[in-house]
Amino acid sequence: MLNRILIANRGEIAVRIIHACHDTGRTAIAVYADADANALFVQLADEAYPLEGATPAQTYLDIDKIVAAAKRAHADAVHPGYGFLSENADFAQAVIDAGLTWIGPDPETIRTLGDKVAARRIAAEVGAPMAPGTVAPVHDPKEVVRFAREHGLPLAIKAVHGGGGRGLKVVRRLEDVEEAFLSATHEAEVAFGNGDCFLERFLDRPRHVEVQILADTHGNVVAVGTRDCSLQRRNQKLIEEAPAPFLPAAITDHLKQTAVAICRKAGYVSAGTVEFLVAEDGTMSFMEVNTRIQVEHPVTELTTGIDLVAEQLRIAEGESIAGLEPQAHGHAIEFRINAEDPSRGFVPFPGHIGVLRAPSGPGVRFDTGVAAGSDIPDQFDSMLAKLVVYAPTREACIRRARRALAELKIEGVPTVVPFDKAVLADPDFSSADHLGVYTRWIEETFLPRVNPATLVEGDGSSGSSGPSDSPVAYDRAAGDEPMRRMWIELDGRRVRLGLPASFAVATSGGSATTDGTTGDDTSAPDPNAVASTITGTFVRWLADDGATVAEGDPVAVVEAMKMETQIPAPHAGTLHTIAAIGDAVRYGQPIGTVDPA
Repeated sequence: MLNRILIANRGEIAVRIIHACHDTGRTAIAVYADADANALFVQLADEAYPLEGATPAQTYLDIDKIVAAAKRAHADAVHPGYGFLSENADFAQAVIDAGLTWIGPDPETIRTLGDKVAARRIAAEVGAPMAPGTVAPVHDPKEVVRFAREHGLPLAIKAVHGGGGRGLKVVRRLEDVEEAFLSATHEAEVAFGNGDCFLERFLDRPRHVEVQILADTHGNVVAVGTRDCSLQRRNQKLIEEAPAPFLPAAITDHLKQTAVAICRKAGYVSAGTVEFLVAEDGTMSFMEVNTRIQVEHPVTELTTGIDLVAEQLRIAEGESIAGLEPQAHGHAIEFRINAEDPSRGFVPFPGHIGVLRAPSGPGVRFDTGVAAGSDIPDQFDSMLAKLVVYAPTREACIRRARRALAELKIEGVPTVVPFDKAVLADPDFSSADHLGVYTRWIEETFLPRVNPATLVEGDGSSGSSGPSDSPVAYDRAAGDEPMRRMWIELDGRRVRLGLPASFAVATSGGSATTDGTTGDDTSAPDPNAVASTITGTFVRWLADDGATVAEGDPVAVVEAMKMETQIPAPHAGTLHTIAAIGDAVRYGQPIGTVDPA
């Protein structure tokens, strides 16, 4: 039996895996970046080891550090969660080479299915439905033009190793081919270290439907259920549901059978997801295989009663899933609760969670990576939690979801909850006899017609956009001085230390304020300042120092939570730059100035 599981991830998915470990009688071991030292997943783990770094590259993407931590912790196995290194074949191989069990498909399967051209070949061999596309990378815009003339427009240029919309360009006019090709290959090279792209006929207004798979080492492959993940923005999923609603039984069965055939052909083991596009006329097209657990896996768990993470652990131990015959019952919807402001174009906001009130009651599940008092760093993804709602019917599920969203209260950072409420009120989503949304519905239909005021939380639950001054909680015993409690590292492990608040403030060298934090001087904002609209990392200037700019021109880019945000000029004039690439900037901080024209 695998007893000691190291979790090579953070946030909500790390908490989810910890729960599965504890439910099955195993020890959960966390690793953490500096900013996550007091995170919820670190507190809940049985043991936690520092990765000694701040950025993803220094921590959750550092294979050597994670493998060293696993050895130090005497782990039996490594669970990668989703994101970060979860689909990295080199990481899987490094874990195996270290004598540990990798909880996922073998490295060669990850490598093959991670190459979208190779995955298309496998899909073609088993007769999977596919839109016309190339079976090898294209290297010249002329090849794109030839494909367009043969198969028609629109077409998609896709990174071979892409994901999340990076390295993806849609071409609707022949004259746009060259620019789109160069842009896609450049993005792919920057994001994935490989600029190879392939072509595929682009389906307009399709739904995104996926099939959850479980497969064991004995050759058993089971389609656990379907999900609809069409509600996306910038190719990032926001709301998912299971089973995929309003699909003819013949399409559902075909997708399941195809998914099983692809995974069997690839020799797949563990939990995985096969993704498809389904057009309005019923045309189906294979997209890709995700070789990991998905963010949206809870909706499948609630509608089938199967603990997918626990099944991953069983499969990694060599257990069989023979006889597993999942039957969908009821309906489930998942809302990704991101620290983003939908009224400002879904800009991500790090900060401090002052209040968190989770909804409760029958059919409500709240998978969270944060609690009241948590700090939300700017280096990582913006997702705080997932609200998952179940009911016997889709109509009842939507009613329950409205109630649950109304109960949810988060103060300290803005969230997408107002957007979720607005979607539930839209007939394209909530209709009782059809699903009117598609993969670009949010950008093309919903946002242009929605009242912007509905995307602002009216009761204050979206909280302040700025970060808190201090993440430290204070405890007061009757008649005693307040204690400042913090976590320290001792011999590579976390130990909690309590000090009198007066001693802690004195040793910090700061002046105590009424809330026990260290006060900072503030001054009136400069009207000529180019102020960052988010807290994050400065990425690049879009105009040179001394350039003439117009009011509202994008002049800089700041990245936070894996999203880039353009910063506008406050008025027309001459730009003077201050920030340098790689600088950490705070919300409202001047990164440059514009002298008025």
